[in-house]
Amino acid sequence: MHTEEQAYIERVKKGDSASYAFLVNKYKNMAFTVALKIVNNREDAEDIIQESFLKAYQQIHTFENKSKFSTWLYTIVYRAALNKLPRNKVDFFSIDDEAHESYAVDTASTPSVSLETKEEQQYVKDAIQRLPQSEALLITLYYLNESSLKEIEEITGLSMNNIKIKLFRARKKLEQELHFLL
Repeated sequence: MHTEEQAYIERVKKGDSASYAFLVNKYKNMAFTVALKIVNNREDAEDIIQESFLKAYQQIHTFENKSKFSTWLYTIVYRAALNKLPRNKVDFFSIDDEAHESYAVDTASTPSVSLETKEEQQYVKDAIQRLPQSEALLITLYYLNESSLKEIEEITGLSMNNIKIKLFRARKKLEQELHFLL
């Protein structure tokens, strides 16, 4: 774990609630993305991350540094979002551009290349949006958040083999959707 992050966690554990703002700011965008991918509703996702950050704050003394703080936090968000879903309901979701803008990489040096890059990013977002909910979440965690398979296993509770299969299927579907970009 990053020592700066570890220092903030230790400060929060010792009662310095102001230090928690560092952790909230660092992880709020991906926490929102995880929640939104599950509940498909901006207001519900906002409620979930508020509840999740509050729960994480209240339970931070149980965090033992055995995994990354982000993995521990996203597990709380994931479970809270699943609990918000009506039982036996499968929803498709939309990707909120505002929540993902911080993940956009603009390596372009000219306006025309920048526009082309943004268009490609939008095609990818749209393709991810068309994936089944669980596959879209895994793609987001693995590629956008750069979570390891082990971290995804901890967050979702899915088996390693199930994660690999769903990621493989999702990549194949994305490849079909984006064949014109390749």
